[in-house]
Amino acid sequence: MRNTAPKNAAEIEALETREWLESLDYVLQAGGPARVGRLLRELGDYARQKGVSQPFTANTPYINTIPAADQPPFPGSREIERRIKSLVRWNALAMVVKANKLEDGIGGHISTYASAATLYEVGFNHFFKGKGDNHDGDIIYFQGHAAPGIYARAFLEGRLPAERLENFRRELKPGGGLSSYPHPWLMPDFWEFPTVSMGLGPIKSIYQARFMRYLEDRGLKKRSNCKVWAFVGDGETDEPESLGAITLASREKLDNLIFVINCNLQRLDGPVRGNGQIIQELEAIFRGAGWNVIKVLWGAEWDALLEKDHDGLLMKRMGEVVDGEYQKYAVESGEYVRKHFWGADARLLDMVKHLSDEQLKKLTLGGHDPIKVYSAYKAAVEHTGQPTVILARTIKGYGIGEAGEGKNITHQQKKLNEDELKAFRTRFGIPIGDEDVAKAPFYRPPDNSPEVSYMLERRKQLGGFVPSRKVQLEPLKTATLPELFSEFHQGSEGRKASTTMAFVRMLAKLLRDKEVGELIVPIVPDEARTFGMEALFRQVGIYSHVGQLYEPVDMDTLLYYKEATEGQILEEGITEAGSISSFIAAGTAYATHGINAIPFFIYYSMFGMQRVGDLVWAAADTRTRGFLLGGTAGRTTLSGEGLQHQDGHSHLLSLAVPNLISYDPAYAYEIAVIIEDGIRRMYVDGESIFYYITVMNEQYEMPPMPKDAREGILRGMYRLRASAKKGAKAKAQLLGSGAILNEVVKAQQILEEQYNVAADVWSVTSYQELYRDGHAVERWNRMHPGEKPRVPFVTQCLGSAEGVFVAASDYVKVLPDGIDRWLPRRLAALGTDGFGRSEGRGSLRDFFEVDAKHIVLTTLVELARAGSVDASVPQKAIAALGINAEKPNPAIS
Repeated sequence: MRNTAPKNAAEIEALETREWLESLDYVLQAGGPARVGRLLRELGDYARQKGVSQPFTANTPYINTIPAADQPPFPGSREIERRIKSLVRWNALAMVVKANKLEDGIGGHISTYASAATLYEVGFNHFFKGKGDNHDGDIIYFQGHAAPGIYARAFLEGRLPAERLENFRRELKPGGGLSSYPHPWLMPDFWEFPTVSMGLGPIKSIYQARFMRYLEDRGLKKRSNCKVWAFVGDGETDEPESLGAITLASREKLDNLIFVINCNLQRLDGPVRGNGQIIQELEAIFRGAGWNVIKVLWGAEWDALLEKDHDGLLMKRMGEVVDGEYQKYAVESGEYVRKHFWGADARLLDMVKHLSDEQLKKLTLGGHDPIKVYSAYKAAVEHTGQPTVILARTIKGYGIGEAGEGKNITHQQKKLNEDELKAFRTRFGIPIGDEDVAKAPFYRPPDNSPEVSYMLERRKQLGGFVPSRKVQLEPLKTATLPELFSEFHQGSEGRKASTTMAFVRMLAKLLRDKEVGELIVPIVPDEARTFGMEALFRQVGIYSHVGQLYEPVDMDTLLYYKEATEGQILEEGITEAGSISSFIAAGTAYATHGINAIPFFIYYSMFGMQRVGDLVWAAADTRTRGFLLGGTAGRTTLSGEGLQHQDGHSHLLSLAVPNLISYDPAYAYEIAVIIEDGIRRMYVDGESIFYYITVMNEQYEMPPMPKDAREGILRGMYRLRASAKKGAKAKAQLLGSGAILNEVVKAQQILEEQYNVAADVWSVTSYQELYRDGHAVERWNRMHPGEKPRVPFVTQCLGSAEGVFVAASDYVKVLPDGIDRWLPRRLAALGTDGFGRSEGRGSLRDFFEVDAKHIVLTTLVELARAGSVDASVPQKAIAALGINAEKPNPAIS
């Protein structure tokens, strides 16, 4: 009798494994997946109790998340959709090729859309909801480098004429062109969101999805099943902004958010993770953060092979190959793939012995299979309780063949020769003859063709075209605002207050206003108490989708920390990048949601323009409206905090943003005038601008508003105090802004009382506005040499002023230097160039030489240079004022 007992430990282990698997199959059949999950958890707990230590993993096997048996039926015509996709591919490629033939080096990207075509087309034909007059639509952040494909589809839809495509990346041509990437500033009726600065699309989409919930929870927007889609490159996830906020999405259970990560395994220079697996890395990150993860790795041809993989050999092999090798398979022959992938085990070779080398080469990846992509999208749209990320495996440059498919050079590929164009044409069945193909002509079937008819019908069923940016809302009603702000025109009547305190009171009044109150969106990155905003906690509450599930530790105080589902404050925590993403979502709600939301984002000014300048630029491109408030501003006004906190250059950085209006006000009435006028310009007149206003924490008496100061406040400067000194020979014009304006006022008094100098004091609320106005006037005069020259506003103010000009601010000297050319005489500028110090205000202002005594000295030196005082006067003043002439230069010390 033959002995059938296992002969060695390996056989015994295999037998045990098989018995366990058979038992698991029984439980699965009898109790279903939920019972299997509970059983596995209980087994894991029991094993840990017995001292079995299992290494943690957040990964699932390197296969599709959705088994073939669970795929829903595909609802459309696969053949027509394939032809549409082929036409889009051709026109996208032709657009870039033609552009670079017409102008060498104009650039453009072929390979990104080539890899993502199926990901987009399945969305366009079955999922992306368009906006209409009576219904919302999906919010879609398109991957910037895929722009040619989005343009090509719009061309087929009849939305963009061929002439615009001819002028891709040549926007200044007659008739207009197409911007390189998604830019709402340049194409305000087409693009909604700029995304091509890597990493900004993902973080903005997260806060956009949360802001949708905020609007719904506060009753400003009807609840809907619309989604926020973010298309992201796998290489893009190395940017901190891409993944830095993903826990917010899971914490807030944002099941209205879907990430689609195009995992073509390549970035600009080479593989994303040549020695690893970016898909498994991302799966672990997102699963660990609480997201629903769907992997779409293998096309339908792999289903039968995986079905035969009873021992898990194929699945194991898939999981052990690194991305650099997968990239190699994409460019090598079927023979190479058979030898190096399947040849790792004889049993794997046996599994594919019935397939030719050509068939092995043609095994598709999941991101190129519309059935697999449709299944993933449907599952994502229907999933509740979590955001979803789809990790779709693709080949970069798919379809362009020898010109760069799967190669490291493919991202930079801009041109194809005639043979490469013919090969692409033939592969995708484009009806263009050999005699024309070298010209890379655009091709669009007739309007009544099956392809165009199908496209238009699908978009009609889904609610309209995307992308599309529409602004359809009534101007804001602001009749109550003049009275609301009038309080601040009266001054503080002897009481001391900071400009931050004044702003917070304005904000509190705006929140109570019957016309605009519900539209105000206060945003703060965990500094509300620093800015004196804690009273607003009780007044309007802090937004939380789940309300407040605990009793706050300060519940017995008047100003306790109150969270509420209908709360109005967005308390973002310590994240300026997240906060400004909320600011962008709120500030573009007029276009995205048809709601005139008015965001006020207040933050440490040092951590604004400097830290999130890229997002500020994106806000400008997106035509964001609202107010950025740089709190604790001024390099010498924020005492004690030191180098990293003291801001003396944010106004220099803001100057570079064309539609950002910046002010450094000193008094409450200046802020009131600026905010009231800003609301009018943005929400009544509909200007695509936003504001940056610095506010300080130094307390001093707020004077009443001088008569006729309004125009000057808004245009950049006005005379605050004329000299009372009559008949003095020496005269001066002193310019001050922000908290340093008070030092200028003190200097005026010293000059008049001790040095017989008649000095006028001017409040400069915005050097940026004066600078822009001056250059705009110069340009107009240059373009109209035969007409009466216009006069810059700063020249209107100071052109006939007597004496010397001295300016002092809490910011770098280049700001006042920027208006020097429009003054009748040179300007001496004092500012805070250099690193801050941990000191009090008096010491800081002495160190940076912007206090009253240095303003006096500078004025006297300028007067001596002009011959208005004797040269000995400033020499004696140095000693009299207690100035150390030999102290280190603050700009470099």
